[in-house]
Amino acid sequence: MGWFWTTVVRLHTFGGPVVTLLYPLYASVKAIESPSKEDDQQWLAYWILYSFVALLELAAAPLFAWIPLWSTIKLACACWLVLPPFHGAAFLYERFVRGELLKHQSRLDQKFNERQRRVLQLMSPEARVSVEHYIEDYGTEAFDKLIMVAAQQAQKNRLSPAKEKQNRYAYVGGGPDYDSY
Repeated sequence: MGWFWTTVVRLHTFGGPVVTLLYPLYASVKAIESPSKEDDQQWLAYWILYSFVALLELAAAPLFAWIPLWSTIKLACACWLVLPPFHGAAFLYERFVRGELLKHQSRLDQKFNERQRRVLQLMSPEARVSVEHYIEDYGTEAFDKLIMVAAQQAQKNRLSPAKEKQNRYAYVGGGPDYDSY
């Protein structure tokens, strides 16, 4: 009877990575290459859920160690998420994740227009947090006005290319005004 359990454990050890990583990687590449959006949703949803479970396992590893047959339960859930007859990842995405995501996404889209997004992408994370607080306090219109005033000031203060070159050489020593220092 010992050989039976040894075989089961070895199959489980091999089957876990195949079901949770190798097959999903292969299917994800196929989904990228296919014109269908359905399979893209299935595999993106799978990777979101896989990442969530992996992070949860890292955070609560001692707790999961006390759950009998945790690795077997996780493997069975992964099979349900991955295998084509079930499409479990797409089901969970449609049933639970999508509604919440769309609710928050529309709020965020309303909060920031395209110009604001471009400005925010150029900022450091600390500055971005400050700007988000500013927008919460004064609204997106005030932020738009702030961006426009800053752009006008930058345009007004911009030097001509010849003047900019002259100033650059003046500071490093060796431009037209070098002898006057």
